[in-house]
Amino acid sequence: MAEIYKGVFAALTTPFNGDAISTEKFYENIKKYNSFKLTGYVIAGSSGEAPYLTDNESEKLVQTAKEAVSPDKKILVGTARESTAASVTFTNRMAAIGADAALIRTPFYFKSQMTHKALKKHYMTIADKVRIPVIPYHIPQITGISINPKLVIELAAHPNILGIKDSSGNLAFLGEVIQDLPPDFSYLLGAGSVFFQGLLMGASGGILRLADIVPDRCTEIYTLFVQKKWGEALKLQAALIPLNNAIIQTYGIPGAKYVLDLLGYHGGLPRPPLLPLEENGKRDMERILRKLGLNNRG
Repeated sequence: MAEIYKGVFAALTTPFNGDAISTEKFYENIKKYNSFKLTGYVIAGSSGEAPYLTDNESEKLVQTAKEAVSPDKKILVGTARESTAASVTFTNRMAAIGADAALIRTPFYFKSQMTHKALKKHYMTIADKVRIPVIPYHIPQITGISINPKLVIELAAHPNILGIKDSSGNLAFLGEVIQDLPPDFSYLLGAGSVFFQGLLMGASGGILRLADIVPDRCTEIYTLFVQKKWGEALKLQAALIPLNNAIIQTYGIPGAKYVLDLLGYHGGLPRPPLLPLEENGKRDMERILRKLGLNNRG
């Protein structure tokens, strides 16, 4: 049976110094996160501004993470490229420097031709040819491509497809597939606003941007779930929804990075063409933090 990924992964942001990535700040952030009960980290995912990173920059970030992470934590890396062959090549490059698994979003440039058949061949071929487990990444709000439930079930039969990251926020999708997935398949939620509800429905864990900001509270939701203290978990989940919505939907990565700066991490500015958070957004984020008792706790 394959290893099941449970608990909470933090979807790490990428700190920059001007136009360059800052491996020093990235290292320092991870060292702080190591003190929390996180299962691991995702590097060069959506929260890490992956579309704006070069292959060499992603490699440097993974190498830095390998030096910084505590031994009990996993390193997942976003390795998707638009072609199957390029995805295989880059995934194996990340495997060679120590990535534990690859997070691979759906290719989306030629949307109309990304059929069930095309996506299945894409993922099956990658899984056949790479040296680390594969996790398809379902994020239709960004890619415009939906992985249908039947395809998830078919992909789950491949021994090198470890699980799925589902950032759709659609719990009906989870409910439709969960009973037909093998017991060692890792269903990882990407929507922090429904993390607890997804766990109740059978998800094994989450890959959350919210865990960058409040790793303690995200891992506490998981612990309370395991302990079946569901009322407490639901109350904590509900309290975090405004923060999650702000750093995902309203202000996105610029908002998340601003909050990280307030809390003593290295957030910094996003990479253009993303713009820094404007003053009204800063005030709103500060208000949300105060309500949660989080402001300036770094």
